[in-house]
Amino acid sequence: MDKVQMFAAFAPVVAIVGVACTIGWVMTTWMRVKNGYPLDGSWGQAVYPKKDEETVERVKLLSQENAQLRAEIGSMKDRLIVVERIVTDSGNLLSHEIDRLRGPAN
Repeated sequence: MDKVQMFAAFAPVVAIVGVACTIGWVMTTWMRVKNGYPLDGSWGQAVYPKKDEETVERVKLLSQENAQLRAEIGSMKDRLIVVERIVTDSGNLLSHEIDRLRGPAN
């Protein structure tokens, strides 16, 4: 078998693989654009990042909500520390503390 016949035998396979890869790349790019994902360059950077007013406002609102939730979690941690201290104290020590706070028995 000479080189021309061998090339003729593998040419359809190479063409089919090339077309399939191209169709896959086009479909992937189309799905990314359709669902709002930014397109990636060859090094992973965004080619056309979205920067409209709605996106900027949404980021501001999410940042504010994040700050509020972090503050709430901080206060919940403080309250949890107090509850853990009450639960882990011995019952005898807690009852003595309550009696001491009530004042002297008359």
